[in-house]
Amino acid sequence: MIAGAGVLGLATAVALADAGCAVTVCDPADRNASGVAAGMIAPAFEAALDESARPHAGLLMAARNLWPALAERAGIELDRTGALAVGPDDWLDGVAASLTALDARPMDIGGGTARALAPGLSDTFARALLSREDWRVDAPVALAALRNTAEAAGVQFRPWRVSSRGNADVLVVATGASADLELAPELAGLAPIKGHIVRVARPAVGAVVRSRGIYAAPGEAMAFGATMEPGFGDDAVDPTKAEPLLAAGLQLFPGLAGTPATFAAGVRAATSDGLPMVGPSAEPAVVLAVGPRRNGWLLAPLVAQIVTAFVTGRDPGPYAGRFDPKRFRA
Repeated sequence: MIAGAGVLGLATAVALADAGCAVTVCDPADRNASGVAAGMIAPAFEAALDESARPHAGLLMAARNLWPALAERAGIELDRTGALAVGPDDWLDGVAASLTALDARPMDIGGGTARALAPGLSDTFARALLSREDWRVDAPVALAALRNTAEAAGVQFRPWRVSSRGNADVLVVATGASADLELAPELAGLAPIKGHIVRVARPAVGAVVRSRGIYAAPGEAMAFGATMEPGFGDDAVDPTKAEPLLAAGLQLFPGLAGTPATFAAGVRAATSDGLPMVGPSAEPAVVLAVGPRRNGWLLAPLVAQIVTAFVTGRDPGPYAGRFDPKRFRA
């Protein structure tokens, strides 16, 4: 039984079903942080722009490399156009140095080339950085595809809130920041991080664009995001947080001004070191898959692989130790 139908829960459900397990996914909600997210599979820029992620760049890249197989299995369109960075020269120089240190091979390109890669990008940018290492999926579409794939593989879905393992052989906890602490003691180590995102109702194509404090992710609607609000566990929209995102996004893509926009908020779960807890809990027959912070989409196939290995008694691979929930038990 899997508690949670976000990207970690659904990717794990598919992997366990493919391994021959009878799987039931339980989730009482009709929305979660995975569906609100922008679907970034971005090891390069995440590590370059987030100091806490920098030591884990190799792990993030390894997770990304598992995505083509999952995308093919679930019929998910995996956009490998890459990502651009635009902004002041001093900021771009710092980003370029960080990407180079990570061996992410950034390319310094002119504004015209950047606008060809990201149609509609403001003509105020004379320069951009391009990394092909970062990919993207359209999160709501991809989440639906994962669920359809799981159902086709025989996974059962129930709109239940899980309060115990019940008669399941194994309970996989893949819930978010509001996890029930009765399921596993390690869940007390999760903290909520609220994030706002804005979607502008116009289809967009091309590269993800990043600038200082903002990204723009194309898809069925252009997404501008996302805030990081530690300690907030509610998903109510706060216009004072969302409206600045819209304003910053329109500076990147001014042609979208006047297009209807919707605001949304989701709550991510995070551990103190920024890596998820994946592996056996101190609670018998409970396996954790929680706390990916802002990298749930990126890490999903790796988390699914590790959980499936633990459930089926196989080698969980070289990264399982980095995710081991026991690292917080002291």
